Amino acid sequence: MARIEPFAALRFNTGTAGDISTLCCPPYDIISEEEHRKLLLKNEYNIVRLELPEGEDRYADAAATLKAWKEMDVLRADGAPTIYVYEEEFLFRGRPYKLNGIISRVGLEEFSKGIILPHEETLSKAKADRFALMEATACNFSQIYSLFRDEDKKVSGILSVVTSMKPEIEFQFDDGIIHRLWTIPEGDLTRQLESCFSDKKLYIADGHHRYETALAYRESLRKSGKYSGAEDPSNFVMMMLVDIGHPGLVIFPTHRLVKGIPSFDIGQTLAELTTVFDLRRVEEGASIEDELEGMENSAALYAGGHGAWILTLKDGQAVKKTLPEMSEAYCSLDVTMLHTLILEPVFGIDKENMARQKNLAYERDIAAAIRGVDSGEFQCAFILNPTRIGQIRDVATAGEKMPQKSTYFYPKIITGLVINEII
Repeated sequence: MARIEPFAALRFNTGTAGDISTLCCPPYDIISEEEHRKLLLKNEYNIVRLELPEGEDRYADAAATLKAWKEMDVLRADGAPTIYVYEEEFLFRGRPYKLNGIISRVGLEEFSKGIILPHEETLSKAKADRFALMEATACNFSQIYSLFRDEDKKVSGILSVVTSMKPEIEFQFDDGIIHRLWTIPEGDLTRQLESCFSDKKLYIADGHHRYETALAYRESLRKSGKYSGAEDPSNFVMMMLVDIGHPGLVIFPTHRLVKGIPSFDIGQTLAELTTVFDLRRVEEGASIEDELEGMENSAALYAGGHGAWILTLKDGQAVKKTLPEMSEAYCSLDVTMLHTLILEPVFGIDKENMARQKNLAYERDIAAAIRGVDSGEFQCAFILNPTRIGQIRDVATAGEKMPQKSTYFYPKIITGLVINEII
């Protein structure tokens, strides 16, 4: 099944580059323009210059920067192949959490083999960007985040021993999240971990674009005659692997904001929705999130000064009747319900429209979604409950993919602690 192996990561030499807390950045896809500017100012060697380069020839510039940093000893490879143990400590709704797992190279597998399974659709624009960067630098700067089942607790047993020791790296980032890193040099313990994964499937939680890019990069090497066979390093990609039953796993929903619908009328919209949904108005001053929490086959509609409503399916099998070819797991998703029974039939927002984000935007923060409607930028917002871990597993196991932006795993894995050179 899944193949993992240690690797000699390229890492910052803090003696030359400075404090590690000034050298890391969030994953590329959540960095705003303002945060990008701040990261550039934090340290001249901040990895955002490699992970999210700017300029007309940004990919070539990233490659030149990488080469220069290696020559200047800003970045240096570890002396031996290693498996890395990574941990995040954070607060969620006032409670402390810890999440840990291992960072290793993982053997690439086509999705059709059923060993590494996706759960979300991807966007072509993001894949083109990541491919160009990988082609220029031959590096994975950030980890793909994947889940596995650890029923026998062998992996977590090893991690509990490692994380009881003093970490090699520990720092608090600007957002208050504490990051820790331990190293397990190649040896008996890394071989034990490799054996633990020999019967496991992996479920991609975050990083679908990067994984599909890695597959495309390997294929491009094959076509160009630069692929050296089974031992080629492009057969592997860097991943963070987390137990699917880990108590520190937190998933946020990603809400949908609607814009640019001609002749949008909330009264007409509500009338159309009543044919499929029971509508309950949210009392003024009440929390939409609290009113929606725990409800199944439901979403909330927020329309600014017009008010907010909880929408609940009258017929729990309505999605399955519309999509009989899809699994029960897929049809049970609130996001599937929203896309299938509301966005497309009521607003005409089909898959192509969603992919181009012509009339749809995505927002993790419910307060920001509400502000977007109140400001007039958006006509309404649909607020969702988070997707459950079991649903992600079941949809992936069924060989299906959720609509894009169905999940938001929190916190994101920081970029800059380890780099995988595809050499």
